[in-house]
Amino acid sequence: MTFNALLASKDGDQVSTRLVSFDEADLHEGDVLVQVEYSTLNYKDSLAMTNRSPVIRNFPLIPGIDLAGTVLETTNAGFHKGDRVVLNGYGLSQTHHGGLAQRARVPGEWLVKLPDSISSKDAMAIGTAGYTAMLCVLALEHGGVKPEHGDILVTGANGGVGSIALAILSKLGYRTVASTGRPEHAQYLKDLGADELIDRATLAEPRTRGLDAERWAGVVDVAGSHTLANALAQTKYRGVVAAAGLAQGVDLTTSVLPFILRNVTLAGIDSVQAPHEVRAEAWKRLATDLDLGKLASTVEVIGLEKVLEVFPDFLEGKVRGRLVVDVNA
Repeated sequence: MTFNALLASKDGDQVSTRLVSFDEADLHEGDVLVQVEYSTLNYKDSLAMTNRSPVIRNFPLIPGIDLAGTVLETTNAGFHKGDRVVLNGYGLSQTHHGGLAQRARVPGEWLVKLPDSISSKDAMAIGTAGYTAMLCVLALEHGGVKPEHGDILVTGANGGVGSIALAILSKLGYRTVASTGRPEHAQYLKDLGADELIDRATLAEPRTRGLDAERWAGVVDVAGSHTLANALAQTKYRGVVAAAGLAQGVDLTTSVLPFILRNVTLAGIDSVQAPHEVRAEAWKRLATDLDLGKLASTVEVIGLEKVLEVFPDFLEGKVRGRLVVDVNA
């Protein structure tokens, strides 16, 4: 049995990805075989396929850190043929063949059954980006941040995590401030739920002092580096900063002052190895707390072959919202 897949290969320091006919027998081990319906394209996928970061550890490998589809075969007691499932992260696109293919064989413990209200296409419109956004919101809630406490800053607001975080927070009643370098997309961000926009440049400079005036009750940050340091310095007493990305950089030059004078919490958000119960809770909440109508406005659907044209655009900041991949198109 063969099927269409993207396959990343490495020759020296050069990584190339091509569309191939892949043999099911060559899939990695797992106790569930999934007929993939949709995948998606993320910043991390672009890092992998350009080799900008060593995401892929074993070559050749099918990339794609997300997939959604239907169980075809299973020896795992927790699943049955026909179950609708979603998978985000774990070893996909690192050591295990990923979601940019028409089939995937994976360990059942990696899978989450989709809520009835979320289709496979919707699941990939949400994807790791939206699931990560939900993890950020759960971290804010766990830290006690409520809508009445004040503004929530969302950095990288045009991207997948930022855009879905805006939509979730808006539905939950929070007032949100979107940080963006693309003012031409102001209406798009307001339609998602942003109450105010600020230029990302105001947060991008190196810190020169320990604290600034208190402004944010909470922060969803995908930038890292100077942006994260500035957000911490502006967070209110007992505020929570959820750190979920490194678009600006992996460095963080700050001081202990936000933590010991304002009792700020810096919550790290890991979507790759999050335990199953956390994933299940996130997807349960996405089914109730995300307006799928708003999500639809952020989505562009492409086929596997089109992925080869557009994946470098993520690293240049040219992608708005979500790219869903119809692997059967």
